[in-house]
Amino acid sequence: MGIRLGIVGLGAFAQHFIPLFKAHPGVDQVILCDLNAEKRRMSSEKHGIAQTSPSLDDLCGTDIDAIALFTQNWLHGPQATRALRANKHVYSAVPPGISLGELRAIAAAVCETGKIYMLGETSYYSPAVIYCRRRFRERAFGEVVYAEAEYYHDWDHGLYEVAKWRGGEKWRETAGMPPMFYPTHSTSQILSVTGARMTRVSCCGVADHHADKIYASNQWRNPFSNESALFKLSDGSIARINEFRRIGHPGAVRMTMFGTQGSFEHNAAGAVWLTKDRAERESLDAQFTCRQPATRVEGDMDKVSADDGTHHSVAPVHPVHRLPDAFKGLPNGHSGSHQFLVDDFVRACVLGKTPPNNIYEAARYIIPGIIAHQSALKGGELLEIPDLGDPPTDNRLEID
Repeated sequence: MGIRLGIVGLGAFAQHFIPLFKAHPGVDQVILCDLNAEKRRMSSEKHGIAQTSPSLDDLCGTDIDAIALFTQNWLHGPQATRALRANKHVYSAVPPGISLGELRAIAAAVCETGKIYMLGETSYYSPAVIYCRRRFRERAFGEVVYAEAEYYHDWDHGLYEVAKWRGGEKWRETAGMPPMFYPTHSTSQILSVTGARMTRVSCCGVADHHADKIYASNQWRNPFSNESALFKLSDGSIARINEFRRIGHPGAVRMTMFGTQGSFEHNAAGAVWLTKDRAERESLDAQFTCRQPATRVEGDMDKVSADDGTHHSVAPVHPVHRLPDAFKGLPNGHSGSHQFLVDDFVRACVLGKTPPNNIYEAARYIIPGIIAHQSALKGGELLEIPDLGDPPTDNRLEID
């Protein structure tokens, strides 16, 4: 018995996921939802999905089982709580929320309703993170002592278009969100490897002076386009996170991790595994390179040529054996992560299992960034990071 799922927010990002939810063998029906009637019509015709809904409230009033949120990123927290309280499972694009109150409300709703919440954090299935999780389980790092991760994305690389799409005529008011309100691509890389949590932070921000004045006046009262934070972790290690939106760089989401026995380094020159005794020095670029489809049909977001019987845009380290055959030839993205995220969520709902990137783990990805921004506003003051508690260890979804 499959689930009936509503997809809320039919912008460009959702278009990657609609074909995957529709094709998954654990999904019986997909309903498309957006406030904009033209978006509903276009997506309905494009994907061959007849049933639509005009609002989240309308969708919550139906008997569907689950809701996937692809709305503006500052809306995710309240909308997730609304859907959970309506007795729906929730998949949310990042970030999960932008305040402690929003995260606590989601956790309370999960606890009280027994419904599943999962954050669609793409870095969780990046090839480098999959590789490092395996080496950590093998104890190849020894004790982790230091890690660093970063998300470099300059405004000139598509962010203006995204901000205008999300914010409409008043896009400037929402465009200046603090970079540390969007840290999960970075923090999740480290925390999903070690299982530690961030306990204290000191963060500094770079005040922006660009002529567009996005950071001079915004609803967030945020002056920083770049923020850099140093964290203490519960396992005794330290970590540095950079979230930069003004940077002369082509863009990157990556991680480096140093242990007492072995280390993983990733920079513009490539990725490498090294050991202290010099016995191992392995270039990992070939293992991390995602295979791309040779041809596409009807545009970039639609089905690619499926008759070659392969899962597209995946790297050799990806565990493709666990993906549904129905995903072969379908779109993928963010270093091969999309298909794994959809599969995690649907299987968790069908089986009643706790998925990775559940609310407790999602909170540990985002709360350090929220507190880091408070530190930056206080000139780098060292602050304690609250925690919502440990994720459940029983009844976990198997993903390997």
